[in-house]
Amino acid sequence: MNPPIYPEFKPVGPEDRDCIQGALDRHPCGICEMNFANILIWKDSERPRYTFLNGNLCLVLEPNFEPAYFLPPVGGNEVEKTIETCLRHAPRLSRVPEEFVGTYGAHFRVEEDRDNFDYVYLGEDLAELKGKRYDGKRNRIKKFESSFDHAYDRLRKEHADDCRRLLFQWFEEKGNGDPYMKAEKEAILEALVLFETLGLVGAIVTVAGKVEAFTIGTRLTDDTAVIQIEIANPAFPGLAQWINREFVRREWPAFRFINREQDVGVPGLRKAKLNYQPDHLVKKYNLSK
Repeated sequence: MNPPIYPEFKPVGPEDRDCIQGALDRHPCGICEMNFANILIWKDSERPRYTFLNGNLCLVLEPNFEPAYFLPPVGGNEVEKTIETCLRHAPRLSRVPEEFVGTYGAHFRVEEDRDNFDYVYLGEDLAELKGKRYDGKRNRIKKFESSFDHAYDRLRKEHADDCRRLLFQWFEEKGNGDPYMKAEKEAILEALVLFETLGLVGAIVTVAGKVEAFTIGTRLTDDTAVIQIEIANPAFPGLAQWINREFVRREWPAFRFINREQDVGVPGLRKAKLNYQPDHLVKKYNLSK
């Protein structure tokens, strides 16, 4: 199948994996959105389409919960001209990393997008939780380990129904009215359907034989894995910290960094991500005319 050439756009589907991920792998930028699995699992709410323009991969998204935008063009060819064309189709480029802004942003309006900064941690910090700054998390893990009969397993197809049950329960407690949360729920359900097709890696934790937590991630760049999903039943104190540690320890020891995505402006989520002591934040911006 030939890729679409501008002005033709194609909706992103599973069949586009090699084309899109190949372009992303040739020009890695380290932001969590620039990964085929992330693009595809959000397709029902973000409606991604793509084209090749001046030899660059250009992805436009039209989310249910925010204005339409292009991701930064991928390819490095006639980039400013490509941006100008993109901005005739959508009002902005979004999720644009700082390096891209420094190279190509001089002739555009630039706005910092703090809610979408990625939190990036040293893998060894998450796997070992050494030092005083992690005392509270180690204590919660010890309490969980001593209080509950638990087991870790790799996510497999036969676990999907139990994960969906937990997901529905988790969102019922959090509330389903927010458009972003509805989209997030749809994305996680899509990931549970497609995780083998997309080459995602996942894990579950059972407590007394019942799935009470699951998590999913994938390779982002040569030295960075991204953890896209983590759901843990809050009825078991310390479970979230335990699966966080064990997933990194068991599945991602070869990666120096772990990208745990953004906080989308949610105060509690921001506090939780900062409490894990990120090595750095990946700054992102919006570009417009």
